[in-house]
Amino acid sequence: MSSAIRRLSGAVVLSATALTSFSAAAAGPAIDTMARIKDSRTITLGVREAARPFSFVNEQKQGQGYSVELCLAAVDEIKKELKLPELKVNYVVVSGADRIPKLQKGEIDLECGSTTNTKARQEQVDFSYTIFVAGMRVLLASGSKVESIKDLDGMTIALSKGTTSEKLFNQLNQSGEAKMQLVQYPSNNDAFKALRDGKARAFAQDDALLLGLASKDKALDSLSLGQMAFSVEPYGIMMRKGDAKLATAVDRALSRVYSSGEIDQLYAKWFQTSALSIPMNRLTRDGFKRPNKEAGVAMLLGYSI
Repeated sequence: MSSAIRRLSGAVVLSATALTSFSAAAAGPAIDTMARIKDSRTITLGVREAARPFSFVNEQKQGQGYSVELCLAAVDEIKKELKLPELKVNYVVVSGADRIPKLQKGEIDLECGSTTNTKARQEQVDFSYTIFVAGMRVLLASGSKVESIKDLDGMTIALSKGTTSEKLFNQLNQSGEAKMQLVQYPSNNDAFKALRDGKARAFAQDDALLLGLASKDKALDSLSLGQMAFSVEPYGIMMRKGDAKLATAVDRALSRVYSSGEIDQLYAKWFQTSALSIPMNRLTRDGFKRPNKEAGVAMLLGYSI
């Protein structure tokens, strides 16, 4: 080998090493929430204020709901894995708009709400196995119909900020397929109140959340869901991106709850009550039989959530 080739070869090796070092530095330090939990003996769960029956807070500001109970099952798994006799659980209320920023900043460790796993969100965070599959619809006065996009023409639609429904309905409006007046509200509660107060003709959100709000307000007789489903919305527990050890523990806990049949009792507790009845749909059941992390999709070609 000539000296020139040896010098060139050495330069290539050096460049490759430098590139690897640069890539590692750019990626930043590995995230290991499990180590911090072990040291602090605390874990912080992000919960929603009004996402019944998935996630809400009681008078003591503690998290309640279906998603919260699944997160607590994960907490038990974490305690077991870390061999901690006690693990303090803190609750922080998050909104649709700030749930991802609070997770990324380390203000919460798990987000236990009604967050749809989407391809866009996967670029920022990681998701657990699917815990529920909803469909986006509109809630409106009983007797009204939304069977196609054209039925939305001229309607004032309430939307909750930071949600897939806000994203999709803005796309629909921009496409010109329907001319709506879209009004964004800070939370589901505010958007629902706008519908009840007559400030909006419809509220677009995931069907289970809409039914939960109407049930709490005893309005299931006066309000109903539109017939058209705009998307498939698989919910997951959110974690920081690359938090591999925590993700493994969470998924292990969910697998146990699913395979043991415990999930059926938990589902019945929150979705099959005297005030609210949401039968388990096929996609949700399939997610329990074959755990997956598939992203949600818009039902309309050319649109995304």
